[in-house]
Amino acid sequence: MCTEWCCDFRVALVPALGGSCLCLAVGRYREEVRELPFTLAQRSGKPRTAPHRRAHTLTVLFILTCALGYVTLLEETPQDTAYNTKRGIVASILVFLCFGVTQAKDGPFSRPHPAYWRFWLCVSVVYELFLIFILFQTVQDGRQFMKYIDPHLGVPLPERDYGGNCLIYDPGNGTDPFHNIWDKLDGFVPAHFFGWYLKTLMIRDWWMCMIISVMFEFLEYSLEHQLPNFSECWWDHWIMDVILCNGLGIYCGMKTLSWLSLKTYKWQGLWNIPTYKGKMKRIVFQFTPYSWVKFEWKPASSLRRWLAVCGIIFVFLLAELNTFYLKFVLWMPPEHYLVLLRLVFFVNVGGVAMREIYDFMDDPKFHKKLGQQAWLVAAITATEFLIVVKYDPYTLTLSLPFYITQCWILGIILVLTWTAWRFFIRDITLRYKEIRRQKQEHKQEHRHEKDKCLSNGDGHSALLDEPNGSKLRERKL
Repeated sequence: MCTEWCCDFRVALVPALGGSCLCLAVGRYREEVRELPFTLAQRSGKPRTAPHRRAHTLTVLFILTCALGYVTLLEETPQDTAYNTKRGIVASILVFLCFGVTQAKDGPFSRPHPAYWRFWLCVSVVYELFLIFILFQTVQDGRQFMKYIDPHLGVPLPERDYGGNCLIYDPGNGTDPFHNIWDKLDGFVPAHFFGWYLKTLMIRDWWMCMIISVMFEFLEYSLEHQLPNFSECWWDHWIMDVILCNGLGIYCGMKTLSWLSLKTYKWQGLWNIPTYKGKMKRIVFQFTPYSWVKFEWKPASSLRRWLAVCGIIFVFLLAELNTFYLKFVLWMPPEHYLVLLRLVFFVNVGGVAMREIYDFMDDPKFHKKLGQQAWLVAAITATEFLIVVKYDPYTLTLSLPFYITQCWILGIILVLTWTAWRFFIRDITLRYKEIRRQKQEHKQEHRHEKDKCLSNGDGHSALLDEPNGSKLRERKL
């Protein structure tokens, strides 16, 4: 029997079947194959047998069946039709959420847990169905339907003065001349800051965030004749909103993005960490991304990316406007909890949608269709706008002031002119210059080769010597 190494593993060559050798893997090969799945799982930080990583489909199905069985067999059904309707709708939504959390397709995010993002995907479906239901109601029925959610809704909103006195220093107020500033420092100031901090984490680009921030202030200027809460003081627009709240939120968001891009993404299983401090640190980092992708939008690189970035900015601004117009047409006060829940919803689904849009733009060959969460966010934004159009067309059709119209027309003309110059005229000009340069180089090379081929020994061209030779021959004759 002879022994040697084969494929980096110890094997024995056993003579069999007329002198041929049979390669049998023994020893360390079997041990490495047996330990390989666990090694890979430990390196990736995703233990295969961890309870929080299992789907738990049968467990959820068993609990759901037991709950429905309890309601059916042990609980007496009330005789209140409205109460039964509400409870039936809530139960249907919960069953759908349980199905989606356990069976829906995973998105691009996996932290803190894939089920968390599947939950918000299903919430997106429920919210879109609710919006479609509201869209198909009459204006009066739709507003009164909101009373089923909160009995205090369905009542017209009182008129409020949002502009008022815009003096930063009011000498007429002896007790507090700066009262106008203190009146603006309400709960919406930290909401603006945290909102733009999270938006920066979604978009991951300073220029796009600043453009959206400034553009929305211009929209408020343009639409303050339609919605009274758009009427703000100049220093509220540009100092408190753009510079302080939005600007500071964008700055902190960019600093967080810089830290996330420099962070080392090397994960280890919780039970493989020996110290308690390391375990607590690993638990906290569970709420950070599993890996990091830097967004490079490059809007001027191609017409397709330019139109895509313009579309993203348009949808962002439309979603921002829907926040105010929906409150106005559905008679919801700004401090109502449904307004806050909608903002929390968009914070959770917006990041996934932006990642799916970026993947679809950056690598269309691999990502051949738009992601499911991005598709739902676009559908929700469009449906919200249609509700606003149906419920209050009079407000939307109020004509813009003439100077506002002129400003928007000028801005649109400038954007279209730059687009035509950057992606059509400039490319045609550069292509024409390149073709002309290539032709000139080709002519010079051709002339040089021709002179080189026709030149004689003393350096004079044979074409120049030919007329002189013909004249000498004529004189001899």
